[in-house]
Amino acid sequence: MQITRQADYAVRAVLHLAKLQNGERASTSSVAKEQHIPPSFLAKIISQLSIAGLLHTSRGARGGVVLARDPKDITLLEVVEAIDGPIHLHDCIAQGGVCGFEAHCPIRSVWCEVQDALVARLRGTDFAELLARAQ
Repeated sequence: MQITRQADYAVRAVLHLAKLQNGERASTSSVAKEQHIPPSFLAKIISQLSIAGLLHTSRGARGGVVLARDPKDITLLEVVEAIDGPIHLHDCIAQGGVCGFEAHCPIRSVWCEVQDALVARLRGTDFAELLARAQ
């Protein structure tokens, strides 16, 4: 499994917004420039994050993008899944009945454990923690 470039850009954009003072907005062009994200790609990402309830956007002279919640209330898992969808390491975890060996497979339980650990780690990492690590 590999996190997509789009999800990586989304994480960087949210982290950038988390650094701003409470309620301060950023233009998408400034986020794109500072985070080295193609502007057209960022527009799609911002839209997806907004639909997921992670960002608020507004147009106009005082418009821009701002986090919808406090950085401590936004997890890495939420951002990744807003872009890439639910994390599935293997088809046998995502869909039962895909494999004829499912009932007696010694490997499936390992995939499930690894996925559970990854999801738990991403769910347990919020953007306030990431900001603290950056300092």
